[in-house]
Parts: sequence; structure tokens; C-alpha cells
Amino acid sequence: MDELDAAIVQALQTDGRQTNRELAERLGIAPSTCLERVRSLRGRGVITGFHAEVDLAALGRPLQALINVRLQPKVREAVEGFREYMTGLPETLAVFVVSGGDDFIVQVAVRDTGHLRDFVVDHVSRYRNIADVRTSIIYDHIRKTPVEAFVPDARERPRRGR
Repeated sequence: MDELDAAIVQALQTDGRQTNRELAERLGIAPSTCLERVRSLRGRGVITGFHAEVDLAALGRPLQALINVRLQPKVREAVEGFREYMTGLPETLAVFVVSGGDDFIVQVAVRDTGHLRDFVVDHVSRYRNIADVRTSIIYDHIRKTPVEAFVPDARERPRRGR
């Protein structure tokens, strides 16, 4: 990852719909160079895809919450099963498997507090192996974009064989 790769990643996070020609012009490089760099970034797994951001309120799901879950016992089958179960529910936005006091933090988007209560009672609390559930409503969600790449300076870069 060098400075040009980092600039490409940042520019695509800001506007993933720009054409290759627009991106190349923005970065001051040839379109062929830009295309090869983007292909390389995708091939190396740095860029994993492109998506559309949506307004959850416009989709009828204006209320977001974080649900902290602790399982008992903490066996691999229970962890993997709960992760897959939560990921399959339409209310779920993200599932984080975490360390510390909780095993999971699940981010959900729902219609209202009644929907949130029903989701927790009907889907989370009833799941086998649940030891504890705590829910926090998200008042505001700010997602930092673009995410900056770490580009080591010249002193930190590995030297190539001579």
C-alpha cells in the first residue's frame, strides 16, 4: 500500500460511483494506471465491494439499538449458531463477536420501541444459551468516512533484496 493506493481507496470511499476517467483525473494519473491500481486493490482484497448507503428512516426503520448478549456456555457451536441466527434476521444491521463481559454486540434497526422490545423478547431472549441481554438505544450514529489507509513512511518500509 503506497500513497497512490491510499488516495484511490479514499477517493472511492467518498464516491464509489465515479468513473475510472473521473478518478484518474481527480488523482492526476493516467486512466490506464488508475484502472490497473483499482484492479490490484480489488485483487489484494483491499477493496471488497461497492454498495449504496440507504436512509434507514426512509426504509421504515428509524430506531437503531445495540444489543449486548452473553451466552452460557461459551462453546464454539453456541457462538457460531447465535452469530448465524442473528445475521439472518431482517432487523440486524451488524453482528460483532467481542471479548470482555459480553460475547456479542448486535446492531439493529427497527420501526419503534415496541418493535425493539418484541425483537429482543421474541428473537434474542428466547434463543438457547442466552445468559444475559442488555439493550441500548442509539440516539445518533455517525460513521467516519473515508477510512484512511496506513501508509508507512520510507523508514518503516521493508527493503527489497538487491
